[in-house]
Amino acid sequence: MTTATIPFNGTYVADPVHSSFGFAVRYMGVSTFRGTLSDARATLTGGDHGIALEGAARVESISIQNPPEFRQHVLSAEFFDAENHPEVTFRSSDVRLEEDGTARVRGELTIRGVTQPVEATGTWQPPAEDAFGRTKGALSLTAEVDRTAFGMNWNVPTPKGGKALDERVTLSIDLLLAAHDAE
Repeated sequence: MTTATIPFNGTYVADPVHSSFGFAVRYMGVSTFRGTLSDARATLTGGDHGIALEGAARVESISIQNPPEFRQHVLSAEFFDAENHPEVTFRSSDVRLEEDGTARVRGELTIRGVTQPVEATGTWQPPAEDAFGRTKGALSLTAEVDRTAFGMNWNVPTPKGGKALDERVTLSIDLLLAAHDAE
């Protein structure tokens, strides 16, 4: 069952232009490899039975700032396996939106057909009318996951020991949410 500390009612859909879904992972111990998924959707729904957050992103929409062969490698079976698993999905089991603007969301993340529990924390802005008379709110979350738990095991050793790619990946989600009737 999903819960909330404060009342939240209605259905809000992520604005695809003003929302982002990204990941970051340490590379070679000295830099950060980042990517975004541009074709993503999310819905936050609240009512008498609590609050639910659901989302999905099309893996083929991944954007990374590296040579094209890096993108193909990330889409390959060694990472996302986009051909067999075209989407990353999330479904909440518990959503807590606090009066002080903090947020905690627990749920199940599915990547490559593997589902793992995840907890994300961050901030939220309750729905309010914007300058154009539309009702909008915002939710920003981060979570850390172990990529190997999803079968993303690729790595190579570095000359001085260690591995080229960290196993810990930081996920970041920033949602501008519009009331469903304002789409």
